[in-house]
Amino acid sequence: MPNVHAYHVVPYIPPALEGLQRLAHNLRWAWNHEAIELFLHIDRNLWEQSGHNPVHLLSQLSQERLKELESDEAFLRRLERALRSLDEYLNSTTTWFQRRYADALAKGVRVAYFSMEFGLTECVPNYSGGLGVLAGDHLKSASDLNIPLVGVGLLYQQGYFRQQLNGDGWQQENYPENDFYHMPISVVNNSEGQPLVVGVEFPGRTVYAQVWKVQVGRVPLYLLDTNISPNNAADQNITDKLYGGDVEMRLRQELILGIGGMRALNALNVQPTLCHMNEGHSAFLSLERVRVMMEVQGVDFHTAREATAAGNLFTTHTPVPAGFDVFPTDLLWQYFSGYVGKLGISFEEFVALGRVNPTDSDEKFNMAILALHNSNQCNGVSKLHGEVSRKLVKSLFPGLSEDEVPVSHVTNGIHVRSYISHEMAALFDYYLGWRWSPDISDPKTWAKIDEVPDEELWRVRCLHREHFVSYLRNRLRQSYERRGMSEFEIRQVQNIFNPEALTIGFARRFATYKRATLFMRDIDRLVRLLNDSNRPVQIVLAGKSHPRDDGGKELIKQIVQLARRGDVRNSIVFLEDYDISVARNLVQGVDLWLNNPRRPMEASGTSGMKVLANGGLNCSILDGWWAEGYDPKAGWAIGRGEDYTDPEYQDHVESLALYDLLEKEIVPLFYDRGRDGVPHAWVNRIKNSMRLLCPVFNTHRMVAEYAEKFYLPASEHYLTLAGNRAERAQQLVKWRQKVQRGWGEVRVTKVETPTIWQKEALHVGMRLQVTAQIQLGGLSPSDIAVQAYYGTLDVAHNITHGSILPLVWQSSENGTHHYAGEIDCHESGMQGVSVRVVPFHPDATLPMQLPLVKWE
Repeated sequence: MPNVHAYHVVPYIPPALEGLQRLAHNLRWAWNHEAIELFLHIDRNLWEQSGHNPVHLLSQLSQERLKELESDEAFLRRLERALRSLDEYLNSTTTWFQRRYADALAKGVRVAYFSMEFGLTECVPNYSGGLGVLAGDHLKSASDLNIPLVGVGLLYQQGYFRQQLNGDGWQQENYPENDFYHMPISVVNNSEGQPLVVGVEFPGRTVYAQVWKVQVGRVPLYLLDTNISPNNAADQNITDKLYGGDVEMRLRQELILGIGGMRALNALNVQPTLCHMNEGHSAFLSLERVRVMMEVQGVDFHTAREATAAGNLFTTHTPVPAGFDVFPTDLLWQYFSGYVGKLGISFEEFVALGRVNPTDSDEKFNMAILALHNSNQCNGVSKLHGEVSRKLVKSLFPGLSEDEVPVSHVTNGIHVRSYISHEMAALFDYYLGWRWSPDISDPKTWAKIDEVPDEELWRVRCLHREHFVSYLRNRLRQSYERRGMSEFEIRQVQNIFNPEALTIGFARRFATYKRATLFMRDIDRLVRLLNDSNRPVQIVLAGKSHPRDDGGKELIKQIVQLARRGDVRNSIVFLEDYDISVARNLVQGVDLWLNNPRRPMEASGTSGMKVLANGGLNCSILDGWWAEGYDPKAGWAIGRGEDYTDPEYQDHVESLALYDLLEKEIVPLFYDRGRDGVPHAWVNRIKNSMRLLCPVFNTHRMVAEYAEKFYLPASEHYLTLAGNRAERAQQLVKWRQKVQRGWGEVRVTKVETPTIWQKEALHVGMRLQVTAQIQLGGLSPSDIAVQAYYGTLDVAHNITHGSILPLVWQSSENGTHHYAGEIDCHESGMQGVSVRVVPFHPDATLPMQLPLVKWE
């Protein structure tokens, strides 16, 4: 091959239109209808052909069209308004974070949010599904709230696959190349004006990654790309495909993300006080933070780990152990045998950080365990998922009740502005006031929804459905032509779907546990439901199966083949190549969102949240977010949250429950029309759904909760431990080592409850006296806390949902320490109490850092 010298040609934009480039390169346009309308006005066909990509749109415009726009006074005024709106947004001094936490900015609080994927908009295909879309929404709300945050990820040359179905309905994967220079992405340059490049040591070589930036409103997202010339062909492919390749490729990607990502931030002089790991893929960043602190501050591994763990947060999204990435020890040796020397620890000590049982040589290295061991904070993504996650990691915290396992939860949300229709947003502007969007988490905002006339809300819903049916038909026609369908089938597209019929949507990753075909278990009953001439129903489905998941592909095939039957051809549709654009049209167009995972396998799920502000309703298994969100006035629940041991029986029972809901409640309610043609009871349920759920299930609430629950207190803790050459962290390490050495001598030797001796029963309102004698060996009372753990007893005589009463030191005699306290008896029934000793230090995050406990 000849030596090729690359150069970049950019379109010539007349001076009067140069602001278009600025608009195009800040993704705030993706949730600003005014900016989107501006790009649509430039050239609607090009906008669609470009995949809603304003950078590519501008590059394809003819000079003639540019001249027309340059002389179009009305267009120039619209451009000026859009630029003014962007400037006002970027320069606002009254944002949520500025109003509440200006002092945090002065202290240097900065969050780095790491994720394997980011779903920002369809023209930046750097995502596969829910994890990435959530990450993109996280950045957008962080921008809206003006939280000091940067994103870090990888930039994929091919990204996740584009889905195509063959004539038989079998999924096929296509990986088109992304042209970064025609996307709203910019090269980051160093101080010398050259592309910024960072290196990560691999076996026998250094792999380099170029840094790119996506500006997401106020938030920069830095993406690393290894497809550059210093790397060999194999290393250039590291950032080729998202979730592609074998175990070693996954390890390489996660090295670039974690270690390379931290080095990119360091090169940019971004010093995060908290690193948020969105899943365990980026957990190697915790080691790089340790290495850098050791190098800069001259401290040892244990001190640096103590300080940096205070500033790490791990969010898990999986409800099963199989969802965590694991690597064999011999593979880790190839990539880390040199790196661990810089940490001052042995390879065995390093591997132990990723194991539940550090001494089990057969146990693989688990990225989630590494993230847990090196983070003082951990959370699941819904209330139910927090409970499931505590079960998953309970073995790391022996001696503690499941409720005390230090895994909390922050329920996911969605960025409403990114999914709401222009028409519904205008309706809200008029009746809720223009501040409905910045005040979206305030219940007072949504209390005004009852002021919207039923007729107007229903008119918008009908318009949504009409637009969606038109969109669906156009997309199907293109898909059928590409799949080589018959002329008859292509002509029949115009008959598919009724703009006035109840429209049900189901769209998500096609994993088998999500049970996409549950509605198909009784085909005869389904056909009667769909073909009721007075009350017709139609169902649209979309989603991708992982390329190696033939079970998920088989589900897609079954749906596609059912949709080709003559008696349901016009009522069931599978839309191929599900992406953010398809999702936006779906959640705006459907009346009912269906979700039926196998409980408790859904960590959160966010697709159903996206229909809320668009006036859609939910019908779901009580799993994930719907276990919290369900209200009988605002939607429907399939079952009552039962857990089953027989999956086949579960499918049978829950499919019957789904059919019953549709036939007896949902369909009749939708078609119960007043004289004005409006289904007032259905519209009332829409309003209930908006009023109760919209203030809660959005990323403004979610990100604000992360900020107040984790970002701010954890940053404060990190700054305390890392300051003054990590002096407080060094003291904490000494305390930890002292407690670990002396813990074997700690004993609870005697517990007395004299009140019980004196009375046969206690009455509500009385107090139970508890005294305890404790032996501490070489530890002092300041090193520990003595607690009475009490609560209601179950049938096995175990304390359930216990409460803690700190016992107070009274005296010591001959090495025995006396503690005492009184428990308020505020509940009747069989109660129990036990006494325990746990470590205590004012700077420690417990029990995460030191999960030790001694019981009576």
